[in-house]
Amino acid sequence: MITNHLAILQIVLPLMAAPICSLINRAKACWLFATAVAWLVFAMSLSLFLEVQTNGGIRYEIGGWQPPWGIEYHIDALASFVLLLISAMAAISLSAFQRRITIEIPKHKQGLFYTAFLLCLTGLLGIVVTGDAFNIFVFLEISSLSAYALIALGQDRRALTASFEYLIMGTIGATFILIGIGLLYMQTGTLNIADLQTRIPEISHLRSVHAAFGFFTIGIFLKLALFPLHHWLPGAYAHAPSVVSTFLAATATKVALYLLYRVFYTIFGFEFSFEVLQLHYILMPLSLLAIVISSLNAIFQQDVKKMLAYSSLGQIGYMTLGIALLSEAGLVASILHLFNHAFIKGALFMTMACFLFRTPSVRLEDLSGAGRAMPGVGAAFVVGGLGLIGIPLTSGFISKWLLVSAVIEQGHWWLVAIIVVSSLLALVYVWRVVEYLFFREPSAELLANKQPIGALLPFTWLILLSTVYFGINSDLPVQAAKAAAMALQ
Repeated sequence: MITNHLAILQIVLPLMAAPICSLINRAKACWLFATAVAWLVFAMSLSLFLEVQTNGGIRYEIGGWQPPWGIEYHIDALASFVLLLISAMAAISLSAFQRRITIEIPKHKQGLFYTAFLLCLTGLLGIVVTGDAFNIFVFLEISSLSAYALIALGQDRRALTASFEYLIMGTIGATFILIGIGLLYMQTGTLNIADLQTRIPEISHLRSVHAAFGFFTIGIFLKLALFPLHHWLPGAYAHAPSVVSTFLAATATKVALYLLYRVFYTIFGFEFSFEVLQLHYILMPLSLLAIVISSLNAIFQQDVKKMLAYSSLGQIGYMTLGIALLSEAGLVASILHLFNHAFIKGALFMTMACFLFRTPSVRLEDLSGAGRAMPGVGAAFVVGGLGLIGIPLTSGFISKWLLVSAVIEQGHWWLVAIIVVSSLLALVYVWRVVEYLFFREPSAELLANKQPIGALLPFTWLILLSTVYFGINSDLPVQAAKAAAMALQ
């Protein structure tokens, strides 16, 4: 049955569709084709998610070769959760941004854009499903190289600089990860993740294994943009085309965080990572610095896309802080915040794309009065901002509350104070935008501009209403996050 092959089909389908887009090379046809592929991949991911929730993990042997000799795809509760996130944001992004793509990307480059987008989707999905350590590197490079190209398509010349900086930092990160994989292969003779998991405890005393751990740590921190290895991210998000900013903000760092879970909980194991080498003593201070410093940086940004980028760096700190608590409750909060933040931040970047239909840029001065001229978009930003702050009745509140509960469980009241202060800082930078949107007079040009927004605003509200729904009825995502955390134990 075809359902038995969904694990491989969701990788093969966008991978094969990508070169077809470059051959079609007609903007509307490429959009229709790529969007249909993205929704089909989402349907597969949803089917896999429901299957895993019902019957447990799925293992798929490529070519019928049994592991560790053959390559295996393994989809557990955590992988299925992240797959659902990636595929949903890909399908929504392509469906919502068709008009912005025609405006922001030259017509003769649009076929190549859809090719790169599908390759990026393939790479991100592949990182999540593969059970082979070297395949992680392969899919990481597929997603990264295509992301560099997507960012460089931005209209602003600074997009090229941002793409080049991301390329340099991303290549260093990928090289470190590859060196770590090589060191483990040298000592174990296997690349299968499950096989590595059983063999590493026997050789955990070797210096080469410790070195591999160090290379993985730096490489993943670079890909994750964890402070202070974050300098590539603000420019990449701010100057990329709107659809690219939205998709990458919702998925790229989240997949890097998934890789952190997979490497340190599965490959090296919790005991080696956190009890022997005590990774949490590095992760905790870096997380707190990311939360506070990134939030402060966000306050002083004039470009709202760059403000949202710095906000993402602070939210990454929340996720890694949950890991550093070394508790199941902290891990559940981290995984849930990964999921909730992806959709909230994706929706906020979509509101910026809506404003760009009628404003010359998303700098604060250009957004003066835009919320009054475009009340539907302004209201959408307010709802997304409330979720970002963590106000009750939004999904952002649920994951932050679980994180605070995990902190209180361990008696770290000083951490609660830092989380509260950082939420107040988020309130400050969100309010700055709200003040410009609603408490400034719109210009005559803005009031006269009636350019239609198209499908972008309805899809933005679809995401936002789902975040409100899961803020009121959080059982499904919380249970999925708990199952994902159990899969790592």
